[in-house]
Amino acid sequence: MGIPESDILNTTNIPRPEYPRPQLVRADWLNLNGTWEFEMDGGRTGREKNFPAKSRFSQRILVPFCPESKLSGIQYKDFMAAVWYRRTFTLPREWEGKQVFIHFGAVDYETEVWINGKSVGTHRGGYSSFSFNITHLVHPGENVITVCAEDDNRSRLQPRGKQSALLYSHGCDYTRTTGIWQTVWLECTNETYISGLRYFPDPANACVHVEVGVAGRIQYDEDLQIHVKYKGRAVGQGAAKVGMNSIRITIPLSEVHLWDVGKPRLYDVQLTLSCRGDVRDRVESYFGLRTVSLGEKKILINGRPVFQRLVLDQGYYPDGVYTAPTDASLRRDIELAMELGFNGARLHQKMFEERYLYWADQLGYIVWGEHASWGLDISTAVGLERFLPEWLEGIRRDFNHPSIVGWCPFNETWDSMSANHARQDDEVLRIVYNVTKAFDCTRPVIDTSGNFHVMTDIFDIHDYEQDPETFAEKFAPMKDGGAVYNTFPERQRYEGQPYFVSEYGGIWWNPEQADDKGWGYGERPRSKEEFLRRYEGLTTALLENPAICAFCYTQLYDVEQEVNGLYTYDRRPKFDAEVIRRINTRVAAIEKQP
Repeated sequence: MGIPESDILNTTNIPRPEYPRPQLVRADWLNLNGTWEFEMDGGRTGREKNFPAKSRFSQRILVPFCPESKLSGIQYKDFMAAVWYRRTFTLPREWEGKQVFIHFGAVDYETEVWINGKSVGTHRGGYSSFSFNITHLVHPGENVITVCAEDDNRSRLQPRGKQSALLYSHGCDYTRTTGIWQTVWLECTNETYISGLRYFPDPANACVHVEVGVAGRIQYDEDLQIHVKYKGRAVGQGAAKVGMNSIRITIPLSEVHLWDVGKPRLYDVQLTLSCRGDVRDRVESYFGLRTVSLGEKKILINGRPVFQRLVLDQGYYPDGVYTAPTDASLRRDIELAMELGFNGARLHQKMFEERYLYWADQLGYIVWGEHASWGLDISTAVGLERFLPEWLEGIRRDFNHPSIVGWCPFNETWDSMSANHARQDDEVLRIVYNVTKAFDCTRPVIDTSGNFHVMTDIFDIHDYEQDPETFAEKFAPMKDGGAVYNTFPERQRYEGQPYFVSEYGGIWWNPEQADDKGWGYGERPRSKEEFLRRYEGLTTALLENPAICAFCYTQLYDVEQEVNGLYTYDRRPKFDAEVIRRINTRVAAIEKQP
């Protein structure tokens, strides 16, 4: 089972070779994707067996693909309590004497890392990125990395998203992901370096405010310079003395070009940290100049109402499960949605990797960032302890992406998903909402998509009614300022926010799959023509209602047994794209209003 030993550490064809952190790019880095040694540890006894010092594991795996996936070379679908990884790397000679960091895009769920048999740290969270400074443990020549990942998505103590808690996939839960599922990479810096940055676009004042983190020993004679270009033209610059670990600089812009839906205008940025003319660090970055705000019953992008025509994207791949086989696959999913007339997506029950967000930025595609909240018991404050640190890591990582127009930490916080069907702890949702707003005041926040709202900037509901006429009747009173359709009036209250139907449709259609092998919402259409009539009726009911500012159709593509996608799981179209596009791109009532 697995990859042949003869292929171990063959780096001639590294999977996912692209730089994984597109908004803070350095020249000196080393991709560690490829073939690693691998071991399953069903009894979680690897530490007792001294696995960190072990010289060889019995299997081979292709990182960054999870062991459940075909691309990993393992394709083991049962539960794995713990998995171990091992590989060697040679420290580049020019890195000697510098700071060396190891970065992990994501590892599910609790991770410990050893370098040359010495533990360098632990991380909890299956979706957020993390890193360790390993300078004190690496040496010239060959070094050994060992990684252990423990995973128990049935514990109710970790967010699992759409990963099945049963042996097999079922309904709208799919194949699990264990261990490493995003790029692993090394990077070197000098002792003092740029540790992070945040952009605050300010188009009204023709500038961008930049907050830059600096780590290491600050000597008080360092300078930070920022140069901004637009399509190769110099349009702004700024400089500051570095006197603390956080610097704020306002960069006036000689040209104002707004990033907008379908108009991905981006500024390129170079940041240079120097000391008496000696360059200590240099990074490349970019930002989009755009704003998101709320009007009466509207979500405004750059001050104008934009009806958000979104589609649900689960972020699953037939061969890679959670991991796209190539960078081009990430881009293609966005292009497929845009071909159907969608202008964005809900990134559902998963923190998507940064490269997806990079392509959304590059293509002018708007998205809502969400965490994989399902599976976590939030009926007590323990849920907050397990959820909030990872959520903050995620929004900190993704803060600068102009494509993200809102945050949604939770989805459908059903009481039945809590221990003993206990009610959600409303304070967990309230605290997460408030902390998210405190960290990012530039975007709206939905506390929990669908139900049960506690404190939210947008009031959203889910409704999978399949009859277009009945569906439209639910929202009809809202057209003239009448009663707002509230799916759970006994648990949540509408307070005048913009109104978003963030899940609808889910029409079950895949003639290639037998009835007993598929899953979807409602009664299956009897023909493709019936599907299209239903799709048009449901979608038009939302577009023509001036009280509704956004929709999200379920879903972009099939995932395993869930066959309500507009594409098949391998991304083949089920319908004429132009027919769907014509329906989706009708001018919405809210866009006609002054």
